[in-house]
Amino acid sequence: QVQLVESGGGLVQAGGSLRLSCAASGRTFSRYAVTWSRQAPGKEREFAAGISSSGGYTQYASTVKGRFTISRDNTKNTVYLQMSSLKPEDTAVYSCAGNLRGNYYRLASDDYWGQGTQVTVSS
Repeated sequence: QVQLVESGGGLVQAGGSLRLSCAASGRTFSRYAVTWSRQAPGKEREFAAGISSSGGYTQYASTVKGRFTISRDNTKNTVYLQMSSLKPEDTAVYSCAGNLRGNYYRLASDDYWGQGTQVTVSS
């Protein structure tokens, strides 16, 4: 089992950048694929980005592709989401989730989830 804790959220102006971190406990984190998703008020959760256990494969939603970059450092048990050119519509609670099934391309409710971090983009 792995426990995930997100950090790095905050308030930023449109056009700005933020880097989110997803820190994991446990020595087997390098075996976990990880996804980032987001949920805006009154909207369904949506997949944002995902990365394979080795970091060799990534996937992005069309809404963030070209602006967000997911990466990981398995020596630090951490996955990052670098967000640039932020827009007000990126405002949401961002959560990371991990799994041992190799899923890095879609949401999965039975993944291990963190509690989320709020990102607010002002216009």
